[in-house]
Amino acid sequence: MNHKTVQPVTEGILSRKGARTAKDIPKHVLQLLQAGQIESVNLTEWLAVDHLLLFQQIILERGIPNESHEIIEQIAQMREHRIMKIIPAIASGWLQIMDKQDFQGRSSLFSALAEHQSDGVRCWAAYIIGLDSRLNLADKLERITPFAADHHFGVREIAWMAVRSPVTAELSEALELLTHWVTHPDPLIRRFAIEVIRPHGVWSKHIQQLKEQPELALPLLEHVKSDTVKYVQDSVSNWLNDASKSNPDWVRQICNNWAEQSDTKHTRRIITRAQRSL
Repeated sequence: MNHKTVQPVTEGILSRKGARTAKDIPKHVLQLLQAGQIESVNLTEWLAVDHLLLFQQIILERGIPNESHEIIEQIAQMREHRIMKIIPAIASGWLQIMDKQDFQGRSSLFSALAEHQSDGVRCWAAYIIGLDSRLNLADKLERITPFAADHHFGVREIAWMAVRSPVTAELSEALELLTHWVTHPDPLIRRFAIEVIRPHGVWSKHIQQLKEQPELALPLLEHVKSDTVKYVQDSVSNWLNDASKSNPDWVRQICNNWAEQSDTKHTRRIITRAQRSL
């Protein structure tokens, strides 16, 4: 790999607002993002990161290039390099590397990724949890918790996407486990509990069972029908808006019920946004 001199991380770089378009990202900022030395500060930067180059950088950082050559080749040959394809591919690559190590080595490597300063690297760690076949659903939800509550928006989004497939596969158990999440004091955790089971979701496969039977999730939704945090409110209203596409009458009834049961500005905001597609 060609090594480039990367500028030091200054306070001005850390406090930047972020470019509006990819072509406007300053070269030195992009180099720092690719080197894993700073976090992205907006969606433009988040999408601009070349995860294959970042992966190669972290491989060198960890001193394990010999174990990764085939994985790098496999990822490089992928036809689809969009972020929601390449992040799971890289996470799968890390699992292959971890499989060759003992328990202590696996734990040490995962911790290094999970606690990395780069949000992109932490995204991989979140997906490692979702893809790890040795973990049951309860273990995956427990281990994904720090990522669901990460300070970075990108890591939080990847967190629910990472476990959406196992949640969908064991939906009944998931709904029971998530009951504790919707009453959590951290709004990021409450938001995750709703976002991970959205019937349609964003950048993810639909949950057919919840499209057909949205009432299955009602016990969770009831807990946050008057949440005081807009981040959570948006998720609840988006959930109902998803459901309105296949069960509009059910959503109308729920919104009418909530309006009677909870006459607060928070509930009013949720039910107004929930019915925006009706």
